[in-house]
Amino acid sequence: MAQAPLHFYFDFISPYGYLASLRIEELAARHGRTVEWHAMLLGVSVMKVMGLKPLMDTPLKGDYARRDLNRGLRRLSLRLARGVDGPVMEPLAAARAFHWVKQHHPPLAGALAKAIYDAYWRQGVDLSTPQAVAAIALPAGIDAAALLAGIQGDEGRALLRNAVDASLKAGVFGSPTVVVDGEMFWGADRLAEVDEWLARGGW
Repeated sequence: MAQAPLHFYFDFISPYGYLASLRIEELAARHGRTVEWHAMLLGVSVMKVMGLKPLMDTPLKGDYARRDLNRGLRRLSLRLARGVDGPVMEPLAAARAFHWVKQHHPPLAGALAKAIYDAYWRQGVDLSTPQAVAAIALPAGIDAAALLAGIQGDEGRALLRNAVDASLKAGVFGSPTVVVDGEMFWGADRLAEVDEWLARGGW
């Protein structure tokens, strides 16, 4: 029997989510797993539900995160057009696009997530509008006009709203979060522990 996928929760505005997105599929494949991608919204989980400030606006913790993220980028030899302190886009269009594709072209959802992440973080493109999201280099099989209509339509709004509600009910509050057979791991720095958990069959 095929083993359950790893559930990967992320927000496109999360730099830690971006770093984890570069590694999650290779990690899963080493253990014969696939990845199910889930876009969530930190603006809902962190700011509305938990009542906290955005990470970079949090005294002391924000300063640490800046050093930590830049250290992580150097470790992976990544050069980004967008700095970790750059203006934060409105993530609704990108998240709606992702969930519309996940609904209508499920095998392409992960590829779209990586394309959006690459455009936003590595290339530094502002993806705050539906038009900007539909204009990126889309994975083969996704029609830009259909995607734009999906982002702007009621269905895209409802799909994202339902997905965010589901992530909260699952207890997800941060990006990235990986759920392995019901066990939750929060943070890009937990990927090594996810790897060990899969290798050992848990503990």
